[in-house]
Amino acid sequence: MNRRQALLGGSALAASATLGGVSRAFAADETVKVGVLHSLSGTMAISETTLKDVMLMLIEEQNRRGGVLGRKLEAVVVDPASNWPLFAEKARELISKDNVAACFGCWTSVSRKSVLPVFKELDNILFYPVQYEGEECERNVFYTGAAPNQQAIPAVDYLMSADGGNVKRWVLAGTDYVYPRTTNKILEAYLKLKGVKPEDIMINYTPFGQSDWQTIVSDIKKFGSAGKKTAVVSTINGDANVPFYKELGNQNIKATDIPVVAFSVGEEELAGMDTKPLVGHLTAWNYFESIDTPENKAFIDKWHAFTKNPKRTTNDPMEAHYIGFNAWVKAVEKAGTFKADPVIDALIGVSVPNLSGGYATVMPNHHITKPVYIGEIGADGQMNTVWQTPGLVVAQEWSPYLEGSKDLIGDWRSPMSCGNYNVKLGKCGGAA
Repeated sequence: MNRRQALLGGSALAASATLGGVSRAFAADETVKVGVLHSLSGTMAISETTLKDVMLMLIEEQNRRGGVLGRKLEAVVVDPASNWPLFAEKARELISKDNVAACFGCWTSVSRKSVLPVFKELDNILFYPVQYEGEECERNVFYTGAAPNQQAIPAVDYLMSADGGNVKRWVLAGTDYVYPRTTNKILEAYLKLKGVKPEDIMINYTPFGQSDWQTIVSDIKKFGSAGKKTAVVSTINGDANVPFYKELGNQNIKATDIPVVAFSVGEEELAGMDTKPLVGHLTAWNYFESIDTPENKAFIDKWHAFTKNPKRTTNDPMEAHYIGFNAWVKAVEKAGTFKADPVIDALIGVSVPNLSGGYATVMPNHHITKPVYIGEIGADGQMNTVWQTPGLVVAQEWSPYLEGSKDLIGDWRSPMSCGNYNVKLGKCGGAA
């Protein structure tokens, strides 16, 4: 795909939108560009390509409604190619050259960390749609994925419960970068607080794209043979999940023996796997395609129509983009402008529908409220919900289980306007 083809609807041509059967023309100078910053090649393409596609769908749908503030939206798609420094270059290009009003993108935390200085320097907005490790609260970022208390902590609590198997030993297995390492640091502290002994925690990291899992899975199997119920908490990202789960099947590790709960495996990743050996293993997300609500059914129907493929799955980060995009539209309309500063202020307090039948609210810490679901992998690659929170969970951007952050909060409302306010010291600037 060349750059011209990546511009949704053409860049300089007039377009039309249908409003209640009435067609109106958008003049070329009315176009507002929106950045789409997702890997379409490399190890993360397995997860991120779908997020590019859903952004194109959302923008097309909004244009049919008449655009935003009477102006047509135009997607500018770039491919950072799973190259973390390239994310920063592409972000700068989107903001400085293409003059996008906002960006929707990144998956890994290392890609998000790469672009943060660019969004701060150029004062633009990033909507980040994937679960992450917390320990961050930036003014120019809106975190529509889950913080640890909206995914990782509830998953561990479930596995510790009778329904989850009364797990006593823990394997924390992740890809070697900031999200797994920080999340596992939080989980290790939390497990020890719950009385788990250090010798009952095994931690392992592998590079992006890891393909040989035979020895690692063998070690997990041995660790789980000590007479205590054992589970794997997986923060493995990207296409490395395919050989990991395949090796679990090769070594006959069933969910009844050592259940795996994954935080980065959804319907899209499972679509490329033989799921039969994975039946009963778990995932923790804030949305499943199998959720039975009118809102979700309508979204899935639109997705199938847009992609012209009734077999294309939906997943949690897609819902996060759905929420983030609709919140941005509502905030722009509230602010009466596309300029970043007024829109950033207007986003706080905005509520928009989620796909599970409720509403997501943008909180002062730039995170959103979410339900939490634990699902079992079925033979059809769908998640069968086995547990869910009774209501919405407010994100904890700073972990209460880590010494350096337990006294911090983020609140971007005036007059505080601080992402790391120390409530103990009564000042902005983080830990002393």
